[in-house]
Amino acid sequence: MNTERRDFLWLAALGLAGGALAARLDAATAAGADGNFDIRSFGASGNGKSIDSPAINRAIAAAAAAGGGVVRLPAGTYACYSIRLASFVTLLFEPGATLLAATPPGYDAAESNAPWEAYQDFGHNHWHNSLIWGETLHDVALLGPGRIWGRGLSRGEWPEAGLPAADAPGAGDKAIALKRCRNVILRDFSILAGGHFGILATGVDNLAIDGISIDTNRDGMDIDACRNVHISNCSVNSPSDDGICLKSSFTLGEVRATENVTISGCHVTGYQLGTMLDGTFEPLAAATRQVPTGRIKLGTESNGGFKNISISNCTFESCRGFALETVDGGAVEDISVTGVTMRDIRNAPFFLRLGARLRGPPGITPGTMRRIIISDVICDAPANAMPAIISGIPGHFVEDVMISNVYLVQRGGVSAERAAIDPPEAETAYPEPSRFGPLPAQALFMRHARNVEIDHLEIASRTPDARPVCWLKDVDDTAFTRFKPPPNAQGAAFLLQDTRRFRVAASAPLPDTTLDTVHQKLLP
Repeated sequence: MNTERRDFLWLAALGLAGGALAARLDAATAAGADGNFDIRSFGASGNGKSIDSPAINRAIAAAAAAGGGVVRLPAGTYACYSIRLASFVTLLFEPGATLLAATPPGYDAAESNAPWEAYQDFGHNHWHNSLIWGETLHDVALLGPGRIWGRGLSRGEWPEAGLPAADAPGAGDKAIALKRCRNVILRDFSILAGGHFGILATGVDNLAIDGISIDTNRDGMDIDACRNVHISNCSVNSPSDDGICLKSSFTLGEVRATENVTISGCHVTGYQLGTMLDGTFEPLAAATRQVPTGRIKLGTESNGGFKNISISNCTFESCRGFALETVDGGAVEDISVTGVTMRDIRNAPFFLRLGARLRGPPGITPGTMRRIIISDVICDAPANAMPAIISGIPGHFVEDVMISNVYLVQRGGVSAERAAIDPPEAETAYPEPSRFGPLPAQALFMRHARNVEIDHLEIASRTPDARPVCWLKDVDDTAFTRFKPPPNAQGAAFLLQDTRRFRVAASAPLPDTTLDTVHQKLLP
């Protein structure tokens, strides 16, 4: 391949060629001209009825055989089953192009992932049964501004109206699935109804996801056991599941951390399916009483842990708060969450959970959670009466947490009877705030934690609440400075149980207080 052509292919994959790239794409109509492979030259119709995946796969194979190229999907609707990616190949969804997941059967079979299949859900164990998939590839790109519509994809392990379960022969359950790949770019397209996962990346290194809009019926994107990942400028509406979710499962047959990840400038929501992309942003029907999910989460699968993660300048709306979880033995270390604003949040503003579900090979022990910074967070939750939660388990503490400049607006209105509750440990349960049941704190529930510093936490309550503002049990070395409880609080500022080395300062009207060991005490 000559130097000029190779430079062109790299510019196409990176999307950096600007006007020159656009002009060359417009001019290249023959298959393979200037490294461009128009799927219509390989038999694609784009009429939304004929199955076009064989033509697209032929175009990809031709590009790969030529040493790489850009496979172009012009305007049209391309009904497809499984599309198989190749190294050095870019899929370009041009304006007006829609890749439509056809009605099953017809997708590639779900490959075996034995002997690891018992340690994670069905969707995490298979990649080939997807609309678009790639395995052990490198230097791959999917570029917009077209759309992927997963109309024929299953949402998971159960049958749906008109669709089989994901494990049925010929079914497909993911829009995009990548396994053990490197140097991957996903940019500037949209996904509507992406099935079980809009994007599943497992063991993918050097992954850039930028400018993607996902409006889907399960997880927006799952980044599992991946390294060096940048997720930026994405909008994800996922009312029934998580929006942006980092995981570290055992699906690769090894303990592999998800690490060196930045999530920045993203928006996650929990509106009705499709109403983010069409701009109407319709809330979930009140009759369903569903609590939308839609959040950013680390977990639940967490065998390998999460390390060196930065979440910054993101917005949440009509969904749950962010969650950091390790329940399958992994270490959660060096995590920064900063510059986050949240509106209409429906449960815990933030949820830090170290548990002992321990799903994985025999011999797993509880993990660790330490060195966490949460700063510059606004959470407006006028319908929510659930506090933020920091919870380890007996003998395993959440450690080294710094929280600063956080403003929480809550509903309040809970009676004093709930203040007497000592919630279950739920050590082995699925990690979700609701699994603790009613909580005895208005703003912060903290249990089994060590070395937690909280500076400038302010709480406002729409109606008076009789619970303690902060409830602490089995907590060591905790300091509150510039703490502002709600002016209308009816309960104590703090309830302390089995707490050691506690301090509150510069928090008028509360007096500066230092306590060495407390069995049980209300302050003030």
